[in-house]
Amino acid sequence: MQAFPTVIFFAALVSALYYLRIMPLIIRGFSYVFTKLMRISGAEALSASSNIFVGVESALVVKPHLKRMTKSELATVLTAGMGTIASTVLALYVFYLQAQMPFIAGHLVSASLLSAPAAVVMAKLIVPETEKPLTMGLNIKPHYEREDNLIMAIINGANSGLKLLGGIVTLLIAFLGIMALLDLILGWFGGNLNNWFGWNIDWSFQSLLGYIFYPFALVLGIPPADAFEIARILGERPIVTEVVSYQHLAKLLAATLACLMTGAVAGVFFTSGSILFGY
Repeated sequence: MQAFPTVIFFAALVSALYYLRIMPLIIRGFSYVFTKLMRISGAEALSASSNIFVGVESALVVKPHLKRMTKSELATVLTAGMGTIASTVLALYVFYLQAQMPFIAGHLVSASLLSAPAAVVMAKLIVPETEKPLTMGLNIKPHYEREDNLIMAIINGANSGLKLLGGIVTLLIAFLGIMALLDLILGWFGGNLNNWFGWNIDWSFQSLLGYIFYPFALVLGIPPADAFEIARILGERPIVTEVVSYQHLAKLLAATLACLMTGAVAGVFFTSGSILFGY
């Protein structure tokens, strides 16, 4: 309920910017840069650029070209859609993390800008272009249905935000419930193994994901002391989506800050004659 106004506001704002032809102009600018620097087709560049600002509906900006796209182009469209953050959902993540990281909005916007070309690179590595795209080297215009007036654009945008928020709530209820069920099953099974063999292992779905993604966390440059917790969050993202992962990241940061606060308070009362340090 607290995130409710934020999502609706950003959805209405983006819709208004589309009506005023500001958003299509910005998207075309990014698309032109991607087309020239990355040597990809105009259609896939436009789709990737659109993903920086909107969600899965970004595929609609290249709707007239979808039927004639190559396999590599379609892979780029799908990868960009899954690897970037829509502005409306980005607002939700800012709400989650702003208390722990006041400047998180700038970091997430930067991440969204970087994710689009990163998605293009990964898509081309996985599905290299072996055909000749029809829009190669062309700077095409985004396809979108313009509302009759600005007020209707804001109203329809707000309604889209409401639907989006309903989907997010539904997703959270479903996936968190499934995770809780898996934790119960793993906890019962693992608890018996711990009793039989004298182990002391945390049997939970998050811990299992943490072990799987631990090497990836290390490769990213995360210190070993923090790698396991971050690996759990990295593992959650492809399973339960980043909505849940950002929530857990916010909780992890708040625990971290409490520990730092404890250390700071202890430092205030530290003296040279402290019993704790023996001198």
